[in-house]
Amino acid sequence: MPEYPKPPFSTQPQSVPGQTGRMDPLPDHGETSYRGSGRLSGMKAVITGGDSGIGRAVAIAYAREGADILISYLDEHEDAQDTKRLVEEAGRKAVLVPGDIQQAAHCRAIIDKAVAEFGGIDILVNNAAHQKTFASLEEIPDEEWELTFKVNIHAMFYLTKAAVPHMKPGSSIVNTASVNADDPSPTLLAYATTKGAIQNFTAGLAQMLAEKGIRANAVAPGPIWTPLIPSTMPADRVAKFGQQVPMKRPGQPAELATTYVMLADPLSSYVSGTMIGVTGGKPII
Repeated sequence: MPEYPKPPFSTQPQSVPGQTGRMDPLPDHGETSYRGSGRLSGMKAVITGGDSGIGRAVAIAYAREGADILISYLDEHEDAQDTKRLVEEAGRKAVLVPGDIQQAAHCRAIIDKAVAEFGGIDILVNNAAHQKTFASLEEIPDEEWELTFKVNIHAMFYLTKAAVPHMKPGSSIVNTASVNADDPSPTLLAYATTKGAIQNFTAGLAQMLAEKGIRANAVAPGPIWTPLIPSTMPADRVAKFGQQVPMKRPGQPAELATTYVMLADPLSSYVSGTMIGVTGGKPII
């Protein structure tokens, strides 16, 4: 088992959405550790927020399991190019689509691009997210509340609605929720509220799509070391990030990859409507 870094970390402030290369320590996305076994051979996947963090780890794992990948991202072009290279080094096709998923038209364009490039979609990973820290309710601007919902939950609806007509029986939707769905952090009120909505959306969606043979599940990460952390949290929280869980450290993106693979694997054909926690030992309700 790797010896992953534990806090304290340097404060390392960044502007939103953050850059992987400026993080200390650098996150582990499974670049040297993940070994595929053909579990997703020939499948076609769309991953939002696939440029860095959890999305990059999922892209690496899916590619090494045999899937072609469309990577949706905002504007982190350098990170996206790095992920594209890693997918192509695994011998799979990588398509980059930059743009803002809070726009419904862009969400539909992402799906249209995947269908044009791949001929269909087998896996949709709704992973991109926005968060920002506020100490009190009064500090949260109306525009920030609306932005968080547009990126985290509205886009998930737009993308899923556009993708389902192109998905065959055996396809899978994997949504990134959070431990905040069950244990909301008060300083992440808008973010935590959207994660509760994602949990509920996933549970209802799984029931709605069951007759189509399409599965829907969610992953609930705990504290994970991604560019979102130094770019959206106060310096003191960054320095001690992850120490609150039993493992006393943040998780690395690589440590979530196998969960996303399992949920997308056609062999997990009876797994739908659930949320799996990857939390460093902290129980989810």
